[in-house]
Amino acid sequence: MENYIGIMSGTSLDGIDAVLVETDGERVRLLDRTTAPFASGLRDRLLALAAGGAVTARQWGELDTALGRAYADITRQLLASSGRRAADIRAIGCHGQTVWHQPNGELPFSLQLGDGNRLAAETGITTVTDFRRKDMALGGQGAPLVPAFHQCVLAHPERLRIVVNIGGIANISVLAPGRPVMGHDVGPGNMLMDLWCRRHTGVPFDRDAALARRGTVLPALLARLMSEPWLALPAPKSTGRELFNDAWLDARLSGDEAVADVQATLAEFTAAAIAREAQGWPAGELLICGGGGHNPLLLERLTALLPGWQVNTTNAAGVDMDAMEAMAFAWLAHQTLHRLPGNLPEVTGARRHAVLGAVHFPD
Repeated sequence: MENYIGIMSGTSLDGIDAVLVETDGERVRLLDRTTAPFASGLRDRLLALAAGGAVTARQWGELDTALGRAYADITRQLLASSGRRAADIRAIGCHGQTVWHQPNGELPFSLQLGDGNRLAAETGITTVTDFRRKDMALGGQGAPLVPAFHQCVLAHPERLRIVVNIGGIANISVLAPGRPVMGHDVGPGNMLMDLWCRRHTGVPFDRDAALARRGTVLPALLARLMSEPWLALPAPKSTGRELFNDAWLDARLSGDEAVADVQATLAEFTAAAIAREAQGWPAGELLICGGGGHNPLLLERLTALLPGWQVNTTNAAGVDMDAMEAMAFAWLAHQTLHRLPGNLPEVTGARRHAVLGAVHFPD
């Protein structure tokens, strides 16, 4: 068993998660975890960039450096809290911050910022970054990558489990006994709810769904949201803030809706998109991880929309829902250093399995 650190900052841009795990590739044990908000101003700059805002080469490079430093800071915090030294860690797996994900078209790519060279140099720990582009070079979507990890830690020999990661975007992993793992993005997770809440209340998310609970779902608006053509595309597929953003939402609003009603409808949209994917399977377990696992309204609506299903968070299955994605990238770093594949072609659409990531040595 070796120690790895995993670092994740996702499309919700709500902060940085870091975990310390022990793994041999088949078993994964969470030893410690921590989280930190983005430094003042950094989140706003990242949001502007992810929304397609113009940026100079200098600003681009400064963001890359600032993120590398932020990832190094949280690594040092985690080492201090866990009582570990850099020499105790085999490697860091750092996802980086996605600023643009374009899996289709003539020139597909996925771009994450966060200087892995700086992270390795400042911490003294070998660092693995850039996990998505090898899969894309092989014709894949480069996403989602977590289904392989979900299979490792949550597959059950007898029961169907669908794992739903509700971050900025929601994605599913279908773990059916005796069948290859399936998985893909299903649409917005917290992204649109957070956007609307921030715009109208100034706070970054709707804690405990308090705003949404004051509203009523608007059927006509929900129908317009659910009619998005991307939702009907077959897998493999992935998406992000490039599609589901302020402009996309505003184009579907009439302009006279009450703020709380829109919030309630956006929560229903997230739940309905997830439920529609699960309804094609026999009733089993639906296990939620990511920030959406803290939204009680989402869990209530998924339970109502999926009668016969056991809806719970991954905590009930023994895996910390808040640590899941960071743990996945720690595990992927293990896969990289041991020259083992990290992707599932049946999920991403790549032509073959591949060792993922770029390795940065500290010396």
